[in-house]
Amino acid sequence: MEQSPALKTIARIRCGFPTKFGIPRQSGLVQELNAQIIFEPEYRNPDAVRGLEEFSHVWLIWQFSEAVRENWTATVRPPRLGGNKRMGVFATRSPFRPNPIGLSSVRLNSIEIHPQLGPVLHVAGADLMDGTPIYDIKPYLSFTDSHPDANGGFADRHLQDSLLVHCPEELSALLAPSDRAALLALLAQDPRPSYQNDPDRIYGFPFLNFEIRFTVQDQTLTVQSIERKNEKGG
Repeated sequence: MEQSPALKTIARIRCGFPTKFGIPRQSGLVQELNAQIIFEPEYRNPDAVRGLEEFSHVWLIWQFSEAVRENWTATVRPPRLGGNKRMGVFATRSPFRPNPIGLSSVRLNSIEIHPQLGPVLHVAGADLMDGTPIYDIKPYLSFTDSHPDANGGFADRHLQDSLLVHCPEELSALLAPSDRAALLALLAQDPRPSYQNDPDRIYGFPFLNFEIRFTVQDQTLTVQSIERKNEKGG
């Protein structure tokens, strides 16, 4: 029996999401989110990214490192369908797959040649958790990768799902302007699991060096607190 070659981790992403909660459901939904791709020592050769600066976007092929499991099921429950309806695993982008591999397109803002880290890719719009292993990076080619007339299936029915976000000025002022814009855009996407709709429940997740807490009633999300992690608990 032919054995599959082992995939090598060539890089890891560094971003503001230390946990899965709050991460955008798809890449590109929150373009204000910035991240860095740091290559593993073996791949810190500037020649490996020569010419990449000419492209505006790249594909990331990565591992669902928090969803690695031995077994798989033929159907999954997509969160956007309320977590109650089953769809075939290959009709979804669920992390629970026979091979836990993710695919994301992100905007390439710049390439920095760092004296210790080698080439560092500064990207925007990623949907990965901090530290996620990246297996490969490929340039995005609009003439072949973009299909404006494509049918998005059941996912198209939820494209306009968003919340009105209310964040008191004294709380939003705690964040730098760029981070504030990213957080508000992220919250508008409704980071809650779709099957949860309790107006009295306070949800929370870490973002950068802050703990964000919010409630949702009807279609309005209200930020209840933004605390620096080292200030939490007094």
